[in-house]
Amino acid sequence: MMHYKTHGTCSVQIDLEIKDGIITHCEFIKGCRGNTKGLATMVIGRNADEVKEKLRGIPCHGDTSCPDQLSRAIEAYQQESNN
Repeated sequence: MMHYKTHGTCSVQIDLEIKDGIITHCEFIKGCRGNTKGLATMVIGRNADEVKEKLRGIPCHGDTSCPDQLSRAIEAYQQESNN
């Protein structure tokens, strides 16, 4: 399980787990509860690479958003797993 500290969003952390390229756990800490809960629910069971590509660069406040931060968390998780 990775605990990714977000930047530039209302959420402060994303708890993420990926097994065999599939997102098995995603939980946002703080943020807009309905949106973050919905986003987390939608990505569980999906291919991490596909989710990362679809969500990268989506803006909200400034140049990032909770979806964009999830994309970055997936990338960080993958980099950490490869080391």
